[in-house]
Amino acid sequence: MKKLLKIAGFVVAFILVAVLLLHFLGYDYLLRGIQVTYLQGHKTAYIDDYPEFENRTIFASDEPQAWPEHRNYNEVEATEELEELNEELGTAAFLIIKNDSIWFEKYYQDYGPASKTNSFSMAKSIVSALLGKAIMEGYIKSLSQPVSDFFPQFDSSLKVGDLASMASGLNWKEDYYNPFGMTARAYFDDNIRELVLDLKVVEQPGEEFKYLSGNIQLLGMVIEKATKLPLSEYLSQSFWKPMGMKDDALWQLDSRESGMEKAYCCIASNACDFAKFGKLYEHRGKWNGKQVLDSGFVAKSIRPRFKESPQYGYGFWLSNYRNKEIFYMRGIRGQYVIVIPEDKLIIVRLGQDLIRKEEGAVHSPDFFMYIDEAYKMLNRAGKN
Repeated sequence: MKKLLKIAGFVVAFILVAVLLLHFLGYDYLLRGIQVTYLQGHKTAYIDDYPEFENRTIFASDEPQAWPEHRNYNEVEATEELEELNEELGTAAFLIIKNDSIWFEKYYQDYGPASKTNSFSMAKSIVSALLGKAIMEGYIKSLSQPVSDFFPQFDSSLKVGDLASMASGLNWKEDYYNPFGMTARAYFDDNIRELVLDLKVVEQPGEEFKYLSGNIQLLGMVIEKATKLPLSEYLSQSFWKPMGMKDDALWQLDSRESGMEKAYCCIASNACDFAKFGKLYEHRGKWNGKQVLDSGFVAKSIRPRFKESPQYGYGFWLSNYRNKEIFYMRGIRGQYVIVIPEDKLIIVRLGQDLIRKEEGAVHSPDFFMYIDEAYKMLNRAGKN
């Protein structure tokens, strides 16, 4: 018994020393990270983690607009390959929307139509849309307006459009597996503004694509300052309500005290409401005949900014798979809203994981697989 007590005392002492050391070195957020992930049975951020954080509500419309069901709704079953993929990767929701109507809809595990899950980086596309709205409404002059107009500590050569197109030249280190890195700190720490405002421009902005979550966080702060509204409120009045979103959504905050949305990620919503952003961009910013977002901005967003980096526009990933022009929203755990305008097709997948892409690859293998299986299903019904 004495030996056990001695060991227990040693363990407690070790934990106390570790906690004090993390605090002294400025890594308190790691304790929060351990609480949110490992103590909940996860190794990293997960799609149901939003209750572990402070959130701000994105209020839904008082007049919700449901997606119409296609006349052949759910007549074709998922292919065997798609079902295996969805089971293997822990899919929560899978939708195929054809001609602005839900053609196929299925939910997995214990998820349903109203289930909220974390958008992760799909939020970047939504923040880009908020930039377009802020320009349309005159809060921001153009994509060429200097960030220094809002935050003078940044070099005047850095433009708001550089943030949306991932060409800022900021010294943000994008690393999802380093617990001491900026990405982990942004996710678990309690003052994201402080982290972002300490960044420096170390490369010439506007010259090349480099994917950095810090770009979109700073862009969110610019929009917040320009509109004088929290991002959640501006999103609600700009898109959630006008587009008839059925359900309130939640946007994770860094803390109650700071009250800053994690702009680069973390909107908790459902598949049908996320899908509406695909429809909005497919229709070049029009929603039920009304121009909600400038068509020129939409067109620019879904074209490559740089010839050398054809995979990205302004907030959207791009592909020409199957010789079709494709743009899509994507999150780190395999969240997708894939739009193929040529075929009036939107594919939505939300879930726990994805197939990791090989080093140097742009798109994850499951991205192509979801598209292939959707077309197999459509071809069975002769709807392609």
